[in-house]
Amino acid sequence: MKLVIQRVNSAKVEVAGKIIFDIGKGLLVFLGVSNTDDGSEIEWLARKVTELRIFEDEFGKMNLSVKDIAGELLLVSQFTLYAECNKGRRPDFNNAAKPQTAEKYYLEFAEELSKNDVKPKLGIFGAFMKVSLQNDGPVTIILEK
Repeated sequence: MKLVIQRVNSAKVEVAGKIIFDIGKGLLVFLGVSNTDDGSEIEWLARKVTELRIFEDEFGKMNLSVKDIAGELLLVSQFTLYAECNKGRRPDFNNAAKPQTAEKYYLEFAEELSKNDVKPKLGIFGAFMKVSLQNDGPVTIILEK
């Protein structure tokens, strides 16, 4: 699994011109599932995301987690994180998990985040989404296991 984690002041997801979810200060997390993932990494990744100290404390140091600031989390599935672009000009997505497997792990990951006291708002799996955000920093972390 591969995550792109962005510290945001706000973020929203639109589908067919309608805002599905929006959040204030917190994390926008894009989740990609590979065809070799077996779900064993979900617990570790969810704990890491919810405890990652990337928010500033009163001294301006990145020392607080999304839980510490009572921030929000928007989780968006993104199979394109497993694009292979070494050959040719068109990305190859053969390393991405099949949709039914990816959706299963996406939902399990969301549930695990909730167990770690951060209830995520979700995009719509498989939908064409427009994602808007105001990155704070900017701070963007790539996490893979």
